[in-house]
Amino acid sequence: MSPAPSRSDKARFADVSVVIPAYRAADTVGRAIRSVAAGTVQPKEIIVVNDGDDPDTAAAAEEASRALTNIEVAVVGQPQAGAGAARNRGLSGATGEFVAFLDADDEWMPGKLERSMGWVAQGGLDLVAHDYIRVDRDNEQVVSCARHFRGGEDPYVSLYKRGYIATSTVVARRQSLMRAGGFDTTLQNAQDFELWLRLLAENDVTYAVFDEPLLRYHVSPSGITSHTDRRLACCLIVARRHYPKVALHSAVPLLTLWYRIAAVHKEAMDSHRRKSNWMRLLRTAVGFPIALAALTLATRARSARNRRSWRAPTKTRTR
Repeated sequence: MSPAPSRSDKARFADVSVVIPAYRAADTVGRAIRSVAAGTVQPKEIIVVNDGDDPDTAAAAEEASRALTNIEVAVVGQPQAGAGAARNRGLSGATGEFVAFLDADDEWMPGKLERSMGWVAQGGLDLVAHDYIRVDRDNEQVVSCARHFRGGEDPYVSLYKRGYIATSTVVARRQSLMRAGGFDTTLQNAQDFELWLRLLAENDVTYAVFDEPLLRYHVSPSGITSHTDRRLACCLIVARRHYPKVALHSAVPLLTLWYRIAAVHKEAMDSHRRKSNWMRLLRTAVGFPIALAALTLATRARSARNRRSWRAPTKTRTR
């Protein structure tokens, strides 16, 4: 662990704990740590959760942390349990009022924390997120998340349909995350998307997504989002689980459900097409109408039971 922060230094500090889940990330975790340290506003601590207790990842994180004199860095090892469990481990050990998440193969832009905490202070928000830059080898593309949030429909419906909150852009109140129960470790993928839906369904939770690309998201073949079929299955579970609450926001709830089912199948088919996995692409295409029918039948009865017992929240929008 590096020395405790000195508040006399020029850099400004925020009451934020940064949680970095790292699985076999020796090549990238140092870059992630350095990107946090380079911020115009710095957090009180960084918690690297070494999922799988990989010695090379631990060594890389420790080496990067030795160069930091103003931020506490803790490297915590655990048996391999997945990204959700690693984030929960970091969340449980965090001491900041707010928690920010950063995957070990991504990197923040220098103004990320300053701008995020500015939004929190301005609106008294519980969660903020923003746009990001998708980096795939030599190709870079700005992904606009804020446009979905401030679109014409309810931002919660847009979140359900499009999953527009990227985890490495999130800063949220620790107590709100803990009260929501943290990440669901029974899901191998889409734990982050599921948590945002669960958290932001609460009546007293406010959030915003602003339109500044303050994260460089590096596409990795070994990343959690690369498990195409597994991700599709988990996204369908999440779609069914959260449909009753989303139905209270949507004028035509079944269309919202169908949109989500179509979107995740298209995402899976596009992934299989890029990898020339033609048999899996065909299987996914055939599975689409089956999933559509099954989830439609499964959700309608449950939705009717819950509609009378749940009150729709009021959300904070961008200006």
